Amino acid sequence: MTGPDQPLLVDTAAFLFWHADSRRLSKRARAAMLEALHRQVFVSAVSGFEIATKVRLGKLEVPTVLLNEFAYVVESDGFRVLELDAVSAVRAGLLPGEHRDPFDRLLAAQAIVHRCAVVTPDRLFTDSLGAEVFW
Repeated sequence: MTGPDQPLLVDTAAFLFWHADSRRLSKRARAAMLEALHRQVFVSAVSGFEIATKVRLGKLEVPTVLLNEFAYVVESDGFRVLELDAVSAVRAGLLPGEHRDPFDRLLAAQAIVHRCAVVTPDRLFTDSLGAEVFW
């Protein structure tokens, strides 16, 4: 169970929900993200890669600033960018399970390595990849 001091890693969908001020972001997740001054809240560089890839493929539209100034936007929200490290990259490749989404695998591995709970509505992070989910 996620404690009040456990760091959070916001997945790409939750980050986009946050920026769209969407009701799809759970009240619990929104409240925890608003506590960024009191708890570590991260957004992975992997999310920047995922957003840019989906924009390039025509599957997503986002404000230009989100692409051109990704790190600035993350930090302006009071969050911290979590860079992809070699340990997390290798862990992602070794995670068991059938889950094939490379972005989710990388985010799950980062969460496990850095002892974060993933802010996501996607139960596959727990069920298939073994990362703790906060929603």
